[in-house]
Amino acid sequence: MKRVFVFLLLALFATIEVAPAFAQSGERFDVAQTQKRRTLFDVLFGEEPQAAPPPPVVQQTQPRRAAPKPTAALPPPKPTIEKAPGATRLAVFGDSLAVDVAKALDRFYAEDPNLVVIDQGVGSSGFVREDYFDWNKAIGEQIAEDTFDLAVVVIGVNDRQEIKVDGQSYNSLTPGWTAAYQARLNQFLGQLRAARKPVIWVGLPPMSKSEYSAAISQISALHKMAAFSGGAEFLDIYDRFLGEDGKYSSYGPDVNGQNARMRKDDGIHFSAAGADKLAFYISQSIRTFYRGGGVTLAVSDPLLGTDAAAMLRPPYQGQGQTRLLEVAGAVVPISRAPQRAADLLISAPQQPVAANDNSFPLEQLIAAPIGRVDAFGVGIDPNADTIENETGR
Repeated sequence: MKRVFVFLLLALFATIEVAPAFAQSGERFDVAQTQKRRTLFDVLFGEEPQAAPPPPVVQQTQPRRAAPKPTAALPPPKPTIEKAPGATRLAVFGDSLAVDVAKALDRFYAEDPNLVVIDQGVGSSGFVREDYFDWNKAIGEQIAEDTFDLAVVVIGVNDRQEIKVDGQSYNSLTPGWTAAYQARLNQFLGQLRAARKPVIWVGLPPMSKSEYSAAISQISALHKMAAFSGGAEFLDIYDRFLGEDGKYSSYGPDVNGQNARMRKDDGIHFSAAGADKLAFYISQSIRTFYRGGGVTLAVSDPLLGTDAAAMLRPPYQGQGQTRLLEVAGAVVPISRAPQRAADLLISAPQQPVAANDNSFPLEQLIAAPIGRVDAFGVGIDPNADTIENETGR
């Protein structure tokens, strides 16, 4: 049995496939192993378990960053224009609304070297609380120091409260309150008129709360009549800040015609876009007095020399006195189409006036006595003949 076992063992060794290959190149032999050498252990018990292949090496790469989204390039900042030494000084007087308007006017005239905007607004001020801030005293000091050439006034949002005069208090918009308030307005405008300072008085816009808006509209009406009597230019902006339904709206068209937010959340003050829109309207009125080289015209009372000048101005004049304002030229109704200059030119000679013609000749206008409504300030003095006859003797 031992011989048989040895014989089988030798036979197994004989069957092992070992084939070393030799390749001769000159004196150098390279041995290439073409197959794995099998051992007795492999024959008796099978091949050794193969070790698990190493995990594949994964090359870690950095995550690719997303390309930045293209952004719109900001417009280059506008160049700063230095104001000329003799530039016209535009002062904005009033309450917190005036502060917003002053900033907007400063932006509007930023590139005009001949006009500088001066912010004289005082928050929470008005014509009612003289104990807090006295505008008549302040404007007198500004006039005495000659700090401005042209005035813009925006005020009134704080004036719906009681007023005190000589120790007596009057509730808002009562007859006593109206008389005292009117006196302070007239004193304020009287100082500006005496100093020959052109004034643009800006009316108040609609407010979000209906009760408050109604009171502010009445106060703005007092401003309007005071401006007429005090020789100021009144800029009525109420309709410009209404919605399509004729009511208060926070939004509206801006200076470019795009729908934008016009008012702040409090329903009182202007947003930046709303203030810029108001500044554009004010600039149209400023053109009456300023044309790039300085103030060239001072305002006079448009009612001077007419019957409308002697009437009671604020608060509401009625249809009769409104008609006097229209005749005097202070108010032009939008329903009336103005005559064009070409309509006044005649190519043919005038025909003689018939006896029964009721037309109004120009001689009657010139001969109208001063103070009559059709004199328009160019009439004759009815006492001139008497004085001349007395001096001629």
